[in-house]
Amino acid sequence: MTLRPPATGDAAALVALSGELGYETRVEDLRERIARIGPQSHHLLLVAQGDDGRILGWVHAAEHELFESGRQGEILGLVVDPRGRRRGVGRTLIGAVERWVASRGFPRVVVRSNVVRAESHPFYEALGFERVKSQHVYRKPLALE
Repeated sequence: MTLRPPATGDAAALVALSGELGYETRVEDLRERIARIGPQSHHLLLVAQGDDGRILGWVHAAEHELFESGRQGEILGLVVDPRGRRRGVGRTLIGAVERWVASRGFPRVVVRSNVVRAESHPFYEALGFERVKSQHVYRKPLALE
């Protein structure tokens, strides 16, 4: 398995993986996001590619400085292909994020996991993450001009 930044040619595979999380998106939209987010130094965007060339998973992390709690890295998205689960793909992607965050001098990594993703909670706990709170997420669409 190899970790690398995604290429725009990976977009179709990444759309399929994003669907695993329940996020429907278009190939064109992910190509645009890869081109926009990938080069930003305060973001980490990686894919895990199997020896056969298939994309096995992806992770997106970013640095944050919060007024009330300071600097931290946050995992914004992580998904592993069902055929690649329990084979070290997720653990490898998380390890890459931890190294990236530590290299930036940040004291912690945060990840938010939806309560309906019950299978992910033991995964994060096994990697040393501690549940510190539960919360509701609110969304308000904006009318753009």
